[in-house]
Amino acid sequence: MDSIKLSISAIFRRLFRLLRRRRRLLAALLLCAAAAVAVEQLTPVDQFTASALSATADLPTGTVLSAAQLKIVRLPPAAVPDAAFNDPEQVIGQQLAAPLRRGQLLTDASLLGHSLLIGAPPGTEAVPVRVADPATMAWLLPGQLVTVVLSIEDQAGRYGPGAVLASAVPVLWIPAKEPGSSSWSTLGESSASGLVLLAAPKNQSKSLAGASSRGKVSLVLVGG
Repeated sequence: MDSIKLSISAIFRRLFRLLRRRRRLLAALLLCAAAAVAVEQLTPVDQFTASALSATADLPTGTVLSAAQLKIVRLPPAAVPDAAFNDPEQVIGQQLAAPLRRGQLLTDASLLGHSLLIGAPPGTEAVPVRVADPATMAWLLPGQLVTVVLSIEDQAGRYGPGAVLASAVPVLWIPAKEPGSSSWSTLGESSASGLVLLAAPKNQSKSLAGASSRGKVSLVLVGG
């Protein structure tokens, strides 16, 4: 028993001598640890994050945004795109120009308006076109390239060969497809039927404007 006590006593004496020899190093380590804790406590939590709005659920094209469909998230600034919204009040009541996935961030390019032409070549114009067969809309999505063909009815009531009005122009907007979802707030359901918004160069947009009043407008899907 005495030998065990002597062994423990010897261990403590050696440990004490070791700490005395390394006391400056130990003090420096403790000081660094204290400084790190102090910096962490004093650094604001949000210093290295930015706020942005994201969708709380999958939202279809044409959805009129409400507060329940949006939430504020915190992300590294580099992960937040330019022109991203960070306050629900900025967008409530506005409509989506394209579908939005749950968790996807909301930017000005997501909404109907002039932002639809962001990134388009200079001189590009947004032109509404009404297709003769609204069932065509089921195959369209924003960004899809289409060629617009106009067929004119002759005196015998027959449609001649179609003329191409615009080639490989992108779709900017289509009415919401889901039952009960919103279309443009200024358009009734029947008014929005078959309506598609296209981005076209100025020389082609003149031919597209009012094309449905001159004949039957059809769209041909173009591969990317």
